[in-house]
Amino acid sequence: MSKQFIVIGLGSTGIFLAKQLSTLGHTVLAIDEKEEIVQDITPFVSQALVADCSRKKILQGFPIAKADFIIVCIGALENSLITVLNLKEMGAQNIVVKASSDIHAAILEKIGLKPEHIFQPERDMAIELAGKLDKIGRPNILDFMPLMEGYSVMEWKCPENLVGKTLIEANLINKFGVQILAITEGESGKMNAVPKAQHKFTEGDTILLFGPNAALDKM
Repeated sequence: MSKQFIVIGLGSTGIFLAKQLSTLGHTVLAIDEKEEIVQDITPFVSQALVADCSRKKILQGFPIAKADFIIVCIGALENSLITVLNLKEMGAQNIVVKASSDIHAAILEKIGLKPEHIFQPERDMAIELAGKLDKIGRPNILDFMPLMEGYSVMEWKCPENLVGKTLIEANLINKFGVQILAITEGESGKMNAVPKAQHKFTEGDTILLFGPNAALDKM
């Protein structure tokens, strides 16, 4: 389903984001103060405009109410905060903001943004890369997705010592403190969502686990 996005601030993050959202089939309005940047991105998005979005009167001319998400990627702290405050005063709901530092992120939270609507590209990329590097040499971990603070969902290849055992015999919830959400059977590829206690593990099964990061690290 196509969504409408407004991307404000076309540094490298804003440009990549606007282009990718457009590639995924969404309607994207890209905005920046610099005319040459706007000209460069025009062929890749639905619409691109030159504007200073820290000025409320200018923001009022944009389809703020129709946007599914407004993404503020302005690097300068003051301009970023002024733009966000203007958007909030105009009633914008789904505002996602790039924070240039932990202090920037903390201020955004203080003015009412949800933590999940604040991102720090370099920090987030480093955390994701660290997770991928950490998996090297741990052959049973197929994927690892942070879900909330301290908890994640992990895709786990069934180890040999579980093959032939039932869920109740494996007893992962009591041994490790993790919950099995689903199992994709190795032979058929069929997903068994919320498997029953008597379900037997088979070779090649992929197990979707949920639990505290500390417990998942022990798997």
